[in-house]
Amino acid sequence: MGSERPMKVLALDIGSVRIGVATSDETELLASPYRVIQRRRGGARGAEEAILRAVDETEAGLVVVGLPVSFDGMLHAQAKSIQAFAERLRRRLGVPLVYADETLSTVRAEEKLRASGVRSDRIAARIDAAAAAVILQDYLDARRQAPSGSLPDVSERSIDSAEP
Repeated sequence: MGSERPMKVLALDIGSVRIGVATSDETELLASPYRVIQRRRGGARGAEEAILRAVDETEAGLVVVGLPVSFDGMLHAQAKSIQAFAERLRRRLGVPLVYADETLSTVRAEEKLRASGVRSDRIAARIDAAAAAVILQDYLDARRQAPSGSLPDVSERSIDSAEP
């Protein structure tokens, strides 16, 4: 993607209750929180529809999904669940989907929110979208620094099917 025309990129921080969404600017330099999608019981289809709307609204040309890589370098049960959701979503998307390491993104997002003066009682409402912005900013920064302008997909790591 190095020589291709810049595009907006959308990132997802997929959790069991909420999905944080972030978007980049058209130059692919800056990531910003976009919204939080609530997941309801049995409502995977509704969450998918909300993500598809966000892709359309932002005119994103790429979707980056945060994948929790364990400290042992493996993808465990939570990562496998996120991949299953993302692969269902991939079949409905009209744009490419890639995975990026989301390790410690929520911790870093909370630190950034606190540093910017967000009150503690308001952090919970913003944390998921802020974490998606951290994931996206890391991805954009790393991709710019990669010699070929692309990054390896973290989903290619081994998956441990045992429960944590």
